[in-house]
Amino acid sequence: MATRILVAYATRYGSTKEVAEKIAATLREAGLAVDLQPAREVRDLTPYSGVVVGAPLIIGKWHKDARQFLSRQQKVLETLRMAVFALGPTHDPRDEEEWANAQKQVDQTLAAYPWLKLTSIALFGGKYDMALLRWPLNKLDGSVPSSDIRDWDEIGAWAEALVERLTG
Repeated sequence: MATRILVAYATRYGSTKEVAEKIAATLREAGLAVDLQPAREVRDLTPYSGVVVGAPLIIGKWHKDARQFLSRQQKVLETLRMAVFALGPTHDPRDEEEWANAQKQVDQTLAAYPWLKLTSIALFGGKYDMALLRWPLNKLDGSVPSSDIRDWDEIGAWAEALVERLTG
């Protein structure tokens, strides 16, 4: 079977989709066949030999579409090579406590799926854009400035390292 990878993502405002697009493009540049889909739309994993799933942390939890994807696809995912990423902190890339808390949230989420056999887990900085928030979050006082601390070089390097991990 040819190596075909699925990059599935959950997103609320689009920033995780942008990261998933970067990962998919990097895997394609390495010669892999890659499909990119929202996690909630994925129905059939049989064409794939590997899966990458990404989602943001939202108020301490990995996006529900990603969690539901794992539960819905458990039987097949148990047989595939798999990696996950999360977008976490959105403001200070040097705030070690915020990063440690975000990593703890990722670890707690993944612990609910003890059957997962992950080849890689990554936590990246995220994006926060006050202008995109929907009700009721758009009613906040605006004291938290918009920010984007996604490190595209780090994301690309992680995706490059996935090539061997997903194809083995």
